[in-house]
Order: sequence, then structure tokens, then C-alpha cells
Amino acid sequence: MDVATPCAIYRALLRHYPDTIPGGISYGDPFEVLILTILSAQTTDRAVEAVRPILFSRYPTPAALAAADEEEVGEIIKPTGFYRVKARHIIGTARRIQEEHGGSVPRTMEALTGLPGVGRKTANIVLSNAFGIDEGIAVDTHVKRIAGLLGLTDETDPVKIESDLKALFPQEVWGQINALLVQHGRAVCIAGRPRCAACMLTPWCRYYSEGKKIVTRT
Repeated sequence: MDVATPCAIYRALLRHYPDTIPGGISYGDPFEVLILTILSAQTTDRAVEAVRPILFSRYPTPAALAAADEEEVGEIIKPTGFYRVKARHIIGTARRIQEEHGGSVPRTMEALTGLPGVGRKTANIVLSNAFGIDEGIAVDTHVKRIAGLLGLTDETDPVKIESDLKALFPQEVWGQINALLVQHGRAVCIAGRPRCAACMLTPWCRYYSEGKKIVTRT
């Protein structure tokens, strides 16, 4: 791939979504960012935003959440889906932070991925959004799909996709490129019903150029 292509893609996305925030988490301290990122799995930003005020008014610190009742937490976060598993994960994470990290959210990939419910994707978002550390690129379904459509990777494994993307984009934009691709996947390159006529990335989209995925509706 031409080395200029990833930069052109990044600039086109940034022009179209200038206010996009890495991870979609624009508020809170590292503890809030971590918990909200765990809750954001397989749900909408709106659902996460809806539960945020009551969750952190009742459990504002790792110590408070670590001592919480799982059923009560589950009821609060129910709108985010998979609430029983998520309640178990965020309480377990709070306990681990208390017991192993002195009550502070750790700021390394290894430590974060050792917490319940935290994989590389979540850890990358937390490191970038809470600490300004761009260690990697979070790969979710949007990133995986669009990176493939653009020919940025031919891999299907998230770890290998991340490796390919890290080699193409400068480290200082690793946090932002995830957010931009996610925003584009939600707004334009929608799974199963892409709005190709409204897409600013068609000059680099191999599926569009090959006539495989052209959709004219806007």
C-alpha cells in the first residue's frame, strides 16, 4: 500500500468528524473511563450515558464499587445490556484495583488486561482516553470491517489487524483513528447497509472500486 494512503484516509475522516473523541468517553477520571468503557460493549453511547449519573453518584470510587451488591449494580446498568455479566465484571475490576493497585486505575496494558472484562480493545481506549498513552489501536467490529473494506488489512484476528494498522498510522493518531472509524461505521459505512453515495472514503475503498458493495441511497 502507498504510504500516503493511510494519511489521506485519516485526514478525510478527521475533516468529516472533527469533534470525534477517542473511545467516545468524554468525561470523568480514569476510574469512570474504565468502568464506562467496560459497559459500552455491545450497546450504544446513549445507553451508557443514561446510567452514568446514578452509577457514579452511588459508587464514585473503586472502594465504593468494590463493596457494592451485584444485584443492585445490575439493576442500575440494565439498559446497557448483558447487565449481569457487566455487573460482575465492574465490581470485580473495582476489587482488583483496590487489592492490587492501591485504589488507582493501572496505566499499563498488562495490568489493565488483567482486570475482569478488560481486553486489549478496552485497555487501548482507557490508556488513550484517560492517560494520553497511545500504546495500540482498539479494534472493534467497525474498525475490523472498515479496515478490511479499505484494504488496510487482510487479517481477521483483532490482534493481527491492530498490528497492521499500527504499522500504517503514526503513533500519535492511534487513539483517534479508532474513534474516527467507529464514527464512520455508525454514520455512513453501516454494516449491511452502507451509504456509499455519502462516503468520503470511496477513493480508497477496494470494494467500492470493484463494484462489490456500491449502495446509492443516502
